[in-house]
Amino acid sequence: MVFLDSILFIIIKCDIWIRINHHPRFMNQIIPDIGACVTQLLISVGFAFLIGMEIYTKTPEESRPYLFGTERTFAFLALLGFVLLRSENLVPHIFVAGFVSITFLLLVYYFQKVRNSDNHGITIIILALLIYAFPLILQQFPLWFSLLIITIVMTLVEVKDRVKEFLKKVYTDDFITLAKFVFLSGVILPLVPDKEIIPDIPVSPYKLWLAIVVISSISYLSYILKKYVFPNAGLILTGILGGLYSSTATTFIIAKKSKEKTDAPAHYAAAILAATSLMFLRVFILVAIFNPTLSIHLLPYFLILIAASTIVTFFIYRSAADKPVAVSNEPVMHQNPLELRVALVFGVLYVVFSLLTKYIMQYYGHGGLSVLSLIVGVTDIDPFLLNMFQGKYADITIAMISVATFQAIASNNILKMAYALTLGDKGIRKYIVIGFSIIIAVNVAMAFLV
Repeated sequence: MVFLDSILFIIIKCDIWIRINHHPRFMNQIIPDIGACVTQLLISVGFAFLIGMEIYTKTPEESRPYLFGTERTFAFLALLGFVLLRSENLVPHIFVAGFVSITFLLLVYYFQKVRNSDNHGITIIILALLIYAFPLILQQFPLWFSLLIITIVMTLVEVKDRVKEFLKKVYTDDFITLAKFVFLSGVILPLVPDKEIIPDIPVSPYKLWLAIVVISSISYLSYILKKYVFPNAGLILTGILGGLYSSTATTFIIAKKSKEKTDAPAHYAAAILAATSLMFLRVFILVAIFNPTLSIHLLPYFLILIAASTIVTFFIYRSAADKPVAVSNEPVMHQNPLELRVALVFGVLYVVFSLLTKYIMQYYGHGGLSVLSLIVGVTDIDPFLLNMFQGKYADITIAMISVATFQAIASNNILKMAYALTLGDKGIRKYIVIGFSIIIAVNVAMAFLV
Protein backbone atom coordinates (compact mmCIF):
# COMPACT_ATOMS: atom_id res chain seq x y z
CA MET A 1 0.00 0.00 0.00
CA VAL A 2 3.01 2.28 0.43
CA PHE A 3 3.60 1.75 -3.29
CA LEU A 4 0.06 2.98 -4.00
CA ASP A 5 0.69 6.07 -1.86
CA SER A 6 3.79 6.81 -3.91
CA ILE A 7 1.94 6.45 -7.21
CA LEU A 8 -0.80 8.85 -6.10
CA PHE A 9 1.76 11.36 -4.84
CA ILE A 10 3.75 11.26 -8.12
CA ILE A 11 0.57 11.70 -10.19
CA ILE A 12 -0.38 14.79 -8.20
CA LYS A 13 3.08 16.33 -8.40
CA CYS A 14 3.36 15.70 -12.16
CA ASP A 15 -0.11 17.11 -12.81
CA ILE A 16 0.70 20.33 -10.96
CA TRP A 17 4.11 20.68 -12.71
CA ILE A 18 2.55 20.19 -16.18
CA ARG A 19 -0.18 22.76 -15.52
CA ILE A 20 2.23 25.42 -14.29
CA ASN A 21 4.90 24.97 -16.99
CA HIS A 22 2.72 24.38 -20.05
CA HIS A 23 -0.23 26.56 -19.15
CA PRO A 24 0.81 29.94 -17.71
CA ARG A 25 -2.85 30.77 -17.36
CA PHE A 26 -3.11 28.14 -14.62
CA MET A 27 -1.88 30.31 -11.73
CA ASN A 28 -3.80 33.33 -13.00
CA GLN A 29 -7.03 31.36 -12.88
CA ILE A 30 -6.71 30.17 -9.27
CA ILE A 31 -5.30 33.36 -7.72
CA PRO A 32 -8.64 35.28 -7.68
CA ASP A 33 -10.36 32.61 -5.61
CA ILE A 34 -7.33 31.59 -3.57
CA GLY A 35 -9.30 31.89 -0.31
CA ALA A 36 -11.96 29.44 -1.46
CA CYS A 37 -9.26 27.14 -2.87
CA VAL A 38 -7.32 27.02 0.36
CA THR A 39 -10.48 26.44 2.41
CA GLN A 40 -11.67 23.59 0.18
CA LEU A 41 -8.19 22.07 0.08
CA LEU A 42 -7.69 22.10 3.84
CA ILE A 43 -11.18 20.77 4.57
CA SER A 44 -10.92 17.99 1.98
CA VAL A 45 -7.44 16.80 2.95
CA GLY A 46 -7.92 17.35 6.69
CA PHE A 47 -11.15 15.40 7.00
CA ALA A 48 -9.86 12.68 4.66
CA PHE A 49 -6.83 12.26 6.93
CA LEU A 50 -9.04 12.07 10.03
CA ILE A 51 -11.30 9.46 8.44
CA GLY A 52 -8.23 7.45 7.45
CA MET A 53 -6.98 7.58 11.03
CA GLU A 54 -10.36 6.47 12.34
CA ILE A 55 -10.50 3.52 9.96
CA TYR A 56 -6.93 2.47 10.77
CA THR A 57 -7.40 2.62 14.55
CA LYS A 58 -10.69 0.72 14.44
CA THR A 59 -9.32 -2.05 12.24
CA PRO A 60 -8.00 -5.11 14.16
CA GLU A 61 -4.27 -5.69 13.94
CA GLU A 62 -4.67 -8.89 11.94
CA SER A 63 -6.82 -7.14 9.30
CA ARG A 64 -4.64 -4.08 8.73
CA PRO A 65 -2.52 -5.67 5.97
CA TYR A 66 -5.69 -5.84 3.87
CA LEU A 67 -6.59 -2.17 4.31
CA PHE A 68 -6.70 0.16 1.33
CA GLY A 69 -3.62 2.12 2.34
CA THR A 70 -3.22 4.25 5.44
CA GLU A 71 -4.53 7.62 6.53
CA ARG A 72 -2.09 9.25 4.08
CA THR A 73 -3.68 7.33 1.21
CA PHE A 74 -7.07 8.92 1.95
CA ALA A 75 -5.47 12.35 2.26
CA PHE A 76 -3.79 11.90 -1.13
CA LEU A 77 -7.10 10.80 -2.65
CA ALA A 78 -8.76 14.03 -1.50
CA LEU A 79 -5.77 16.04 -2.76
CA LEU A 80 -5.89 14.31 -6.14
CA GLY A 81 -9.61 14.99 -6.41
CA PHE A 82 -9.02 18.65 -5.60
CA VAL A 83 -6.26 19.10 -8.20
CA LEU A 84 -8.13 17.31 -10.97
CA LEU A 85 -11.35 19.19 -10.22
CA ARG A 86 -9.52 22.51 -10.42
CA SER A 87 -7.99 21.42 -13.73
CA GLU A 88 -11.35 20.79 -15.42
CA ASN A 89 -11.20 24.05 -17.37
CA LEU A 90 -7.80 23.09 -18.79
CA VAL A 91 -8.41 19.38 -19.42
CA PRO A 92 -12.16 18.67 -19.73
CA HIS A 93 -13.52 15.64 -17.91
CA ILE A 94 -10.20 14.98 -16.16
CA PHE A 95 -11.98 14.72 -12.79
CA VAL A 96 -14.30 12.02 -14.16
CA ALA A 97 -11.32 10.25 -15.70
CA GLY A 98 -9.64 10.30 -12.28
CA PHE A 99 -12.78 8.91 -10.68
CA VAL A 100 -12.86 6.04 -13.21
CA SER A 101 -9.17 5.33 -12.63
CA ILE A 102 -9.54 5.29 -8.86
CA THR A 103 -12.57 3.01 -9.21
CA PHE A 104 -10.50 0.60 -11.29
CA LEU A 105 -7.73 0.54 -8.65
CA LEU A 106 -10.33 -0.02 -5.95
CA LEU A 107 -11.83 -2.94 -7.85
CA VAL A 108 -8.38 -4.53 -8.17
CA TYR A 109 -7.87 -4.02 -4.43
CA TYR A 110 -11.32 -5.47 -3.65
CA PHE A 111 -10.81 -8.70 -5.60
CA GLN A 112 -7.38 -9.14 -4.05
CA LYS A 113 -8.84 -8.61 -0.58
CA VAL A 114 -11.64 -11.11 -1.16
CA ARG A 115 -9.18 -13.69 -2.44
CA ASN A 116 -6.76 -13.26 0.46
CA SER A 117 -9.07 -12.64 3.41
CA ASP A 118 -12.54 -13.77 2.31
CA ASN A 119 -13.86 -10.37 3.42
CA HIS A 120 -16.59 -9.09 1.08
CA GLY A 121 -17.17 -5.73 2.76
CA ILE A 122 -17.18 -2.69 0.43
CA THR A 123 -17.27 0.10 3.03
CA ILE A 124 -13.65 1.09 2.39
CA ILE A 125 -14.29 1.35 -1.37
CA ILE A 126 -17.32 3.59 -0.91
CA LEU A 127 -15.41 5.74 1.58
CA ALA A 128 -12.50 6.13 -0.84
CA LEU A 129 -14.82 7.29 -3.62
CA LEU A 130 -16.58 9.71 -1.25
CA ILE A 131 -13.25 11.15 -0.13
CA TYR A 132 -12.17 11.63 -3.74
CA ALA A 133 -15.48 13.51 -4.25
CA PHE A 134 -15.01 15.78 -1.18
CA PRO A 135 -13.68 18.70 -3.31
CA LEU A 136 -16.65 18.38 -5.68
CA ILE A 137 -19.06 18.39 -2.73
CA LEU A 138 -17.41 21.54 -1.33
CA GLN A 139 -17.62 23.23 -4.73
CA GLN A 140 -21.25 22.36 -5.50
CA PHE A 141 -22.93 22.84 -2.12
CA PRO A 142 -22.90 25.58 0.53
CA LEU A 143 -20.14 25.17 3.09
CA TRP A 144 -22.53 24.26 5.93
CA PHE A 145 -24.19 21.56 3.83
CA SER A 146 -20.84 20.17 2.68
CA LEU A 147 -19.64 19.99 6.28
CA LEU A 148 -22.91 18.26 7.18
CA ILE A 149 -22.21 15.56 4.58
CA ILE A 150 -18.64 15.13 5.81
CA THR A 151 -19.86 14.97 9.41
CA ILE A 152 -22.35 12.24 8.50
CA VAL A 153 -19.57 10.27 6.81
CA MET A 154 -17.31 10.59 9.88
CA THR A 155 -20.14 9.66 12.22
CA LEU A 156 -21.03 6.54 10.23
CA VAL A 157 -17.39 5.48 10.33
CA GLU A 158 -17.25 6.05 14.10
CA VAL A 159 -20.49 4.27 15.05
CA LYS A 160 -19.83 1.06 13.15
CA ASP A 161 -19.40 -1.06 16.29
CA ARG A 162 -22.31 0.59 18.06
CA VAL A 163 -24.59 -0.03 15.09
CA LYS A 164 -23.68 -3.72 15.17
CA GLU A 165 -24.48 -3.89 18.89
CA PHE A 166 -27.75 -2.02 18.35
CA LEU A 167 -28.87 -4.31 15.52
CA LYS A 168 -28.42 -7.30 17.81
CA LYS A 169 -31.03 -5.80 20.13
CA VAL A 170 -33.56 -4.81 17.45
CA TYR A 171 -36.47 -7.16 16.99
CA THR A 172 -37.72 -8.01 13.52
CA ASP A 173 -41.17 -6.73 14.50
CA ASP A 174 -39.76 -3.24 15.00
CA PHE A 175 -38.65 -3.06 11.37
CA ILE A 176 -42.22 -3.95 10.41
CA THR A 177 -43.43 -1.24 12.80
CA LEU A 178 -41.20 1.32 11.12
CA ALA A 179 -42.48 0.22 7.72
CA LYS A 180 -46.05 0.69 8.98
CA PHE A 181 -45.24 4.19 10.18
CA VAL A 182 -43.71 5.18 6.83
CA PHE A 183 -46.70 3.69 5.01
CA LEU A 184 -49.26 5.45 7.21
CA SER A 185 -47.60 8.87 7.05
CA GLY A 186 -45.85 8.92 3.69
CA VAL A 187 -48.13 6.86 1.44
CA ILE A 188 -51.71 6.85 2.73
CA LEU A 189 -51.87 10.40 4.14
CA PRO A 190 -51.10 12.24 0.85
CA LEU A 191 -53.65 10.08 -1.03
CA VAL A 192 -56.75 10.44 1.15
CA PRO A 193 -59.23 13.17 0.09
CA ASP A 194 -59.74 16.29 2.13
CA LYS A 195 -63.51 16.48 1.65
CA GLU A 196 -66.19 16.17 4.29
CA ILE A 197 -67.80 12.75 4.58
CA ILE A 198 -71.07 13.91 6.13
CA PRO A 199 -72.65 17.30 5.30
CA ASP A 200 -72.25 19.88 8.06
CA ILE A 201 -69.87 17.59 9.99
CA PRO A 202 -66.29 18.90 9.72
CA VAL A 203 -64.70 15.48 9.30
CA SER A 204 -62.71 14.50 6.22
CA PRO A 205 -60.63 11.36 5.63
CA TYR A 206 -57.52 13.56 5.45
CA LYS A 207 -58.17 15.24 8.82
CA LEU A 208 -58.97 11.90 10.40
CA TRP A 209 -55.84 10.23 9.05
CA LEU A 210 -53.66 13.23 9.89
CA ALA A 211 -54.86 13.02 13.49
CA ILE A 212 -54.00 9.30 13.59
CA VAL A 213 -50.53 9.95 12.11
CA VAL A 214 -49.68 12.74 14.57
CA ILE A 215 -50.87 10.81 17.63
CA SER A 216 -49.04 7.71 16.43
CA SER A 217 -45.86 9.72 15.80
CA ILE A 218 -45.70 11.06 19.35
CA SER A 219 -46.49 7.67 20.84
CA TYR A 220 -44.05 5.92 18.52
CA LEU A 221 -41.26 8.31 19.54
CA SER A 222 -41.90 7.53 23.19
CA TYR A 223 -42.03 3.81 22.38
CA ILE A 224 -38.63 3.91 20.64
CA LEU A 225 -36.99 6.03 23.35
CA LYS A 226 -38.16 3.70 26.12
CA LYS A 227 -37.29 0.51 24.29
CA TYR A 228 -33.89 1.36 22.81
CA VAL A 229 -32.50 4.62 24.19
CA PHE A 230 -33.56 4.26 27.85
CA PRO A 231 -34.24 0.53 28.33
CA ASN A 232 -33.13 0.68 31.98
CA ALA A 233 -34.85 3.94 32.83
CA GLY A 234 -35.69 4.77 36.42
CA LEU A 235 -39.21 5.41 37.64
CA ILE A 236 -39.27 9.13 36.87
CA LEU A 237 -37.95 8.73 33.34
CA THR A 238 -40.38 5.87 32.79
CA GLY A 239 -43.20 8.17 33.87
CA ILE A 240 -42.00 10.93 31.55
CA LEU A 241 -41.75 8.66 28.51
CA GLY A 242 -45.03 7.01 29.41
CA GLY A 243 -46.69 10.43 29.61
CA LEU A 244 -45.82 11.03 25.98
CA TYR A 245 -47.26 7.63 25.13
CA SER A 246 -50.37 7.60 27.35
CA SER A 247 -50.50 9.15 30.79
CA THR A 248 -53.61 7.14 31.71
CA ALA A 249 -52.02 3.79 30.78
CA THR A 250 -48.80 4.80 32.57
CA THR A 251 -50.72 5.72 35.73
CA PHE A 252 -52.61 2.43 35.61
CA ILE A 253 -49.45 0.30 35.27
CA ILE A 254 -47.15 2.16 37.68
CA ALA A 255 -49.89 2.24 40.33
CA LYS A 256 -50.25 -1.56 40.10
CA LYS A 257 -46.47 -2.00 40.21
CA SER A 258 -46.23 0.10 43.39
CA LYS A 259 -47.66 -2.83 45.35
CA GLU A 260 -44.65 -4.96 44.44
CA LYS A 261 -42.14 -2.56 46.08
CA THR A 262 -43.52 -0.68 49.04
CA ASP A 263 -40.18 0.86 50.06
CA ALA A 264 -40.38 3.79 47.63
CA PRO A 265 -43.95 5.14 47.65
CA ALA A 266 -42.99 8.75 46.96
CA HIS A 267 -41.02 7.76 43.87
CA TYR A 268 -43.95 5.82 42.43
CA ALA A 269 -46.27 8.75 43.09
CA ALA A 270 -43.77 11.15 41.52
CA ALA A 271 -43.53 8.94 38.41
CA ILE A 272 -47.31 9.04 38.01
CA LEU A 273 -47.33 12.83 38.40
CA ALA A 274 -44.45 13.13 35.91
CA ALA A 275 -46.59 11.29 33.34
CA THR A 276 -49.33 13.87 33.91
CA SER A 277 -46.83 16.72 33.45
CA LEU A 278 -45.82 15.31 30.07
CA MET A 279 -49.48 14.88 29.17
CA PHE A 280 -49.85 18.67 29.32
CA LEU A 281 -46.90 19.03 26.95
CA ARG A 282 -48.33 16.38 24.64
CA VAL A 283 -51.69 18.16 24.42
CA PHE A 284 -50.05 21.50 23.73
CA ILE A 285 -48.00 19.96 20.91
CA LEU A 286 -51.27 18.76 19.38
CA VAL A 287 -52.77 22.24 19.70
CA ALA A 288 -49.71 23.82 18.06
CA ILE A 289 -49.84 21.38 15.14
CA PHE A 290 -53.56 21.53 14.40
CA ASN A 291 -54.55 25.02 15.52
CA PRO A 292 -51.62 27.49 15.75
CA THR A 293 -53.94 30.41 16.51
CA LEU A 294 -55.41 28.60 19.48
CA SER A 295 -51.95 27.51 20.66
CA ILE A 296 -50.84 31.14 20.94
CA HIS A 297 -53.89 31.85 23.08
CA LEU A 298 -53.33 28.79 25.30
CA LEU A 299 -49.54 28.99 25.61
CA PRO A 300 -49.36 30.89 28.96
CA TYR A 301 -51.97 28.63 30.54
CA PHE A 302 -50.17 25.45 29.50
CA LEU A 303 -46.87 26.89 30.72
CA ILE A 304 -48.45 27.43 34.13
CA LEU A 305 -49.83 23.87 34.17
CA ILE A 306 -46.53 22.32 33.10
CA ALA A 307 -44.59 24.38 35.62
CA ALA A 308 -47.01 23.62 38.48
CA SER A 309 -47.10 19.88 37.80
CA THR A 310 -43.30 19.73 37.41
CA ILE A 311 -42.74 21.55 40.71
CA VAL A 312 -45.19 19.28 42.52
CA THR A 313 -43.51 16.21 41.04
CA PHE A 314 -40.07 17.47 42.06
CA PHE A 315 -41.01 18.16 45.68
CA ILE A 316 -42.80 14.84 46.12
CA TYR A 317 -39.80 13.02 44.66
CA ARG A 318 -37.40 14.90 46.95
CA SER A 319 -39.61 14.36 49.99
CA ALA A 320 -38.61 10.70 50.14
CA ALA A 321 -35.35 9.49 51.60
CA ASP A 322 -35.52 6.18 49.75
CA LYS A 323 -33.22 5.35 46.85
CA PRO A 324 -34.26 5.63 43.19
CA VAL A 325 -36.05 2.58 41.86
CA ALA A 326 -35.07 0.92 38.59
CA VAL A 327 -37.92 -0.36 36.44
CA SER A 328 -36.15 -1.83 33.46
CA ASN A 329 -38.94 -4.36 32.97
CA GLU A 330 -41.85 -1.99 33.33
CA PRO A 331 -44.29 -2.71 30.48
CA VAL A 332 -45.54 0.87 30.30
CA MET A 333 -45.61 0.74 26.51
CA HIS A 334 -47.71 -2.42 26.65
CA GLN A 335 -48.81 -2.23 23.02
CA ASN A 336 -47.39 -1.02 19.78
CA PRO A 337 -48.68 2.52 19.04
CA LEU A 338 -49.07 1.62 15.36
CA GLU A 339 -51.32 -1.40 15.77
CA LEU A 340 -54.25 -1.38 13.36
CA ARG A 341 -56.72 -1.93 16.19
CA VAL A 342 -55.46 1.19 17.98
CA ALA A 343 -55.88 3.28 14.82
CA LEU A 344 -59.38 1.93 14.20
CA VAL A 345 -60.51 2.67 17.76
CA PHE A 346 -59.09 6.17 17.50
CA GLY A 347 -60.81 6.75 14.14
CA VAL A 348 -64.18 5.55 15.42
CA LEU A 349 -63.95 7.76 18.52
CA TYR A 350 -62.91 10.73 16.38
CA VAL A 351 -65.99 10.42 14.16
CA VAL A 352 -68.28 9.77 17.14
CA PHE A 353 -67.05 12.88 18.97
CA SER A 354 -67.43 14.94 15.80
CA LEU A 355 -71.09 13.90 15.52
CA LEU A 356 -71.70 14.41 19.25
CA THR A 357 -70.08 17.84 19.25
CA LYS A 358 -72.14 18.99 16.26
CA TYR A 359 -75.50 17.86 17.61
CA ILE A 360 -74.85 18.82 21.24
CA MET A 361 -73.96 22.34 20.16
CA GLN A 362 -77.08 22.41 17.97
CA TYR A 363 -79.50 21.35 20.71
CA TYR A 364 -77.79 22.16 24.03
CA GLY A 365 -75.30 24.92 23.25
CA HIS A 366 -72.29 25.82 25.34
CA GLY A 367 -73.59 24.04 28.44
CA GLY A 368 -73.91 20.78 26.55
CA LEU A 369 -70.34 21.09 25.26
CA SER A 370 -69.06 21.62 28.81
CA VAL A 371 -70.85 18.49 30.02
CA LEU A 372 -69.47 16.50 27.07
CA SER A 373 -65.91 17.68 27.78
CA LEU A 374 -66.24 16.44 31.37
CA ILE A 375 -67.63 13.09 30.28
CA VAL A 376 -64.89 12.37 27.73
CA GLY A 377 -62.30 12.60 30.49
CA VAL A 378 -63.15 9.02 31.46
CA THR A 379 -62.36 7.86 27.92
CA ASP A 380 -59.51 8.68 25.54
CA ILE A 381 -59.45 12.49 25.37
CA ASP A 382 -57.20 12.69 22.29
CA PRO A 383 -59.95 12.06 19.69
CA PHE A 384 -62.20 14.66 21.33
CA LEU A 385 -59.46 17.27 21.64
CA LEU A 386 -58.19 16.78 18.09
CA ASN A 387 -61.72 17.05 16.78
CA MET A 388 -62.06 20.36 18.62
CA PHE A 389 -58.69 21.63 17.37
CA GLN A 390 -59.30 20.61 13.75
CA GLY A 391 -63.03 21.17 13.45
CA LYS A 392 -64.38 24.40 12.04
CA TYR A 393 -67.69 24.67 13.85
CA ALA A 394 -69.39 27.96 13.11
CA ASP A 395 -70.96 28.16 16.57
CA ILE A 396 -67.90 27.24 18.65
CA THR A 397 -65.49 30.04 19.57
CA ILE A 398 -61.84 29.82 20.60
CA ALA A 399 -62.86 30.60 24.19
CA MET A 400 -65.31 27.68 24.21
CA ILE A 401 -62.69 25.30 22.78
CA SER A 402 -60.21 26.48 25.42
CA VAL A 403 -62.62 25.85 28.29
CA ALA A 404 -63.62 22.43 26.91
CA THR A 405 -59.94 21.49 26.55
CA PHE A 406 -59.05 22.23 30.16
CA GLN A 407 -62.25 20.64 31.45
CA ALA A 408 -61.53 17.41 29.55
CA ILE A 409 -57.97 17.38 30.90
CA ALA A 410 -59.18 18.01 34.47
CA SER A 411 -61.72 15.21 34.18
CA ASN A 412 -59.01 12.87 32.88
CA ASN A 413 -56.72 13.83 35.78
CA ILE A 414 -59.49 12.97 38.26
CA LEU A 415 -59.78 9.56 36.58
CA LYS A 416 -56.01 9.02 36.88
CA MET A 417 -56.07 10.00 40.54
CA ALA A 418 -58.85 7.46 41.10
CA TYR A 419 -56.79 4.77 39.30
CA ALA A 420 -53.73 5.56 41.42
CA LEU A 421 -55.67 5.53 44.71
CA THR A 422 -57.57 2.34 43.87
CA LEU A 423 -54.82 0.28 42.25
CA GLY A 424 -51.74 1.62 44.03
CA ASP A 425 -50.15 0.71 47.32
CA LYS A 426 -51.45 2.44 50.43
CA GLY A 427 -48.12 4.18 50.86
CA ILE A 428 -48.53 6.26 47.70
CA ARG A 429 -52.03 7.52 48.47
CA LYS A 430 -50.93 10.50 50.56
CA TYR A 431 -48.60 11.72 47.83
CA ILE A 432 -51.16 11.07 45.09
CA VAL A 433 -53.87 13.05 46.87
CA ILE A 434 -51.55 16.00 47.53
CA GLY A 435 -50.02 16.03 44.06
CA PHE A 436 -53.19 15.55 42.01
CA SER A 437 -55.19 17.95 44.21
CA ILE A 438 -52.75 20.75 43.44
CA ILE A 439 -52.57 19.91 39.73
CA ILE A 440 -56.35 19.59 39.37
CA ALA A 441 -56.90 22.85 41.28
CA VAL A 442 -54.54 24.70 38.92
CA ASN A 443 -56.18 22.91 35.99
CA VAL A 444 -59.67 24.05 37.03
CA ALA A 445 -58.38 27.60 37.62
CA MET A 446 -57.06 27.66 34.04
CA ALA A 447 -60.49 26.57 32.79
CA PHE A 448 -62.05 29.58 34.55
CA LEU A 449 -59.33 32.05 33.54
CA VAL A 450 -59.05 31.08 29.90
